[in-house]
Amino acid sequence: RDFNERCAQCSEVNWGLTDGGGFYCRSCHNVIERTREVVNTDFITNSRVQTISKGSKKQEKNEGGCEWYICEGFQLVLKKQVEALEALGVHPQMKDEILCNFWRCYLQKSKQAYCKRPAAEAVKTLSVSESSTDVDSDPERPSLLHLLSLSESEGDLQTDCSSFASSVSKISESTSVYSGSVDGSLYLMKNQKEKLRMTMPMTLSFCYMALLWMREPITLSEFLRFVVEGHIPYLNIFQHFPEKMKLCGLDLKIFCVESWPVYEEVFNKMHELAAYLDLPRFPDITESCFLHPDMLCMKYLMEANLPDELHNWTCRVVKKIGIGEVDFLTLMPGNKSTRKVKYDVLAAAVIIVVLKLFFLLDDHYEWLLSEFAEERNKNNTEVCIFYSGSPYFEFKRWYEVVKHSLDMKQKKLDEERAKYLWRCEKPLFYSVKKKSKVLKRRQMVVNLQNQFGKLSGSVQRAKKPNPSSFQLSWSEESTDGSCFHGHSLKGVLQEKCGLLTAMNPDYWLCTVKLCNEKLCGHLAHYREVEFPQSYHFVLGLFSFLLRVQPSYIHDEVCMIEHKLFNKKLYKKLKYNTVLRK
Repeated sequence: RDFNERCAQCSEVNWGLTDGGGFYCRSCHNVIERTREVVNTDFITNSRVQTISKGSKKQEKNEGGCEWYICEGFQLVLKKQVEALEALGVHPQMKDEILCNFWRCYLQKSKQAYCKRPAAEAVKTLSVSESSTDVDSDPERPSLLHLLSLSESEGDLQTDCSSFASSVSKISESTSVYSGSVDGSLYLMKNQKEKLRMTMPMTLSFCYMALLWMREPITLSEFLRFVVEGHIPYLNIFQHFPEKMKLCGLDLKIFCVESWPVYEEVFNKMHELAAYLDLPRFPDITESCFLHPDMLCMKYLMEANLPDELHNWTCRVVKKIGIGEVDFLTLMPGNKSTRKVKYDVLAAAVIIVVLKLFFLLDDHYEWLLSEFAEERNKNNTEVCIFYSGSPYFEFKRWYEVVKHSLDMKQKKLDEERAKYLWRCEKPLFYSVKKKSKVLKRRQMVVNLQNQFGKLSGSVQRAKKPNPSSFQLSWSEESTDGSCFHGHSLKGVLQEKCGLLTAMNPDYWLCTVKLCNEKLCGHLAHYREVEFPQSYHFVLGLFSFLLRVQPSYIHDEVCMIEHKLFNKKLYKKLKYNTVLRK
């Protein structure tokens, strides 16, 4: 206000202050060398802090770092992840039009950016007045930009805000308050019950939400498998941060991931995000869409090495119980009356129900059918050496082949997870004081590893295999008979009134009464000892393919059974009620 000199370029007197305390002309954006001088150095006791300078110049000089915010770090993570998805074949529109708009909407809803005033929680936490006439607010930058630089809170900010110091100390007794980001400490201090706080698993929820909106041919289980295999950045992703974005201290609690992504967590967070952002109804999931049960059943039948003829029966089940309808499959955010559909788990459950319809899976009937099919196949080859018809499907033979391949894949997966190095190549330090020690120790470890590697003659790690939609592959050209795609179901079907029906007249339900999913978290409880081993094996097979817990698939099986046998169940429960009376 006291600087009344005219601008040398436009002759206007309209000066503003930059974040670093420099002067610039608001009319022509001319920047001059003059900086703001502190005139009044008197300190009044018990006075509240009105403005705090971020001191960006000093921070830039500090090891070449720059000011950055937590939301900018997550934005970089999302950028890396969506670029990896584009490399896998996802449409480029997902990055620029879909995910970008979702992210902007989230920043505005959470009042981190695209807002004129900072969040009320931050003002209450820091006890800093919101009205500041000396610092210009920019609605395009995060709302915390003009509040405080917490990376300088150890030395440069000599205030008597005891409440701030005590709240920071409560974050972690063993961890330094130092943070490479501006708002790292504040981010962990916030009590965000009303809004979703951004986390690393939520970046995957954002990506899956965009994939679902685009109706891309990638299921959630497949997406998370690509993440675990390293095709999509997630674990140790902060290695890809620019050199100027110093990551240390409390930032590591936010961006450092030391666990595998969990299907249920990513799935639930995606639905919470969609409701939080007030998104409209997602594009319809039609029969031609990859996420439709008919399409996914075809994929999983191929991967599970089951006969192609089963697809006709899975389609009949899907149509009969109405789980292929557009309204059932399409996501409607915020609609609590509709059930959240797990497309991949639902398709696997349909296949299991069809297998139970034909083979019962009670550890007895399926083996009798296998003996019958084996005898018929043997007779066919003996009668006609050049028999060209489709062989009967043998459940026992299928079980042996698939179990052998599944055990090998499971063993390999367990070994890879056991050998996984959670520590990244980029050294991490939780305190500035320990930085030099960490760097020196890391260099020593690398040197020792190289020396022992040369002495032992260890082979270098093989490159990551190219991503594939199929984990188990079966070739129909194989001569060992390990592919069952072309096998016939004649051994389990009979013609009745001109229609083919299952020879098996019986069926056993996984549960007679479903639980309240909102209260229990599951529709039914799954305990391995209470179910036949054949059923458990089929559940385990699809559990491996989808990388989910068997209980999740068991829930969907129970739901489909109750839809399929609803009338019979209602009559049985009504009959039992009458008997009790």
